[in-house]
Amino acid sequence: MGRASRKDDILQAALACFSEFGVDATTIEMIRDRSGASIGSLYHHFGNRERIIGALYLEGVGQYAAMLEAGLAQDMGAESCIKLFVTCYIDWVMANPDWARFVLHNRGRVEHSEMGDELREANRQQGRRIAELLRMHREAGALRDMPLELFNSVVIGPTHDFVRNWLAGRTRIELKDCRDLLAQIAWESVRA
Repeated sequence: MGRASRKDDILQAALACFSEFGVDATTIEMIRDRSGASIGSLYHHFGNRERIIGALYLEGVGQYAAMLEAGLAQDMGAESCIKLFVTCYIDWVMANPDWARFVLHNRGRVEHSEMGDELREANRQQGRRIAELLRMHREAGALRDMPLELFNSVVIGPTHDFVRNWLAGRTRIELKDCRDLLAQIAWESVRA
């Protein structure tokens, strides 16, 4: 595995600062000190602190999307597909709890920032891919017919709620212990 780029170093330093001090309390100087980058390098790669926040958010959701896409690239039936939505999400959160907390708490901030259009486009692209896959399974009679917006809430909603509680330390049950049960619940909720 190759060495991380300066840009990646800065993003990881930013995540560490945001996790330790909070997004609003973290300054560009704190990120510079943690990353070892010069102010010039920070501004060269990102331009300002808000763009660091946006880039970190997009990188996090991009990692999850890539993990999901790798699974969806396999030819799978409807049940495996639906369960994959849940298990990929849980696997990414367990591997990246600080990043997951950051993503959960900063979506609105990024949506309303200068990087909002980039986030919306990434979501549109992934949404189109998923909608096509679901359409094929629905036409094959494997999935119950419902609006796509509702479908996402039914499949991921219970998992998302439990993940938020787990990340906040409000549950004694480990996330990994709920992974298969949440995936099964998602499948049972949408199968025809």
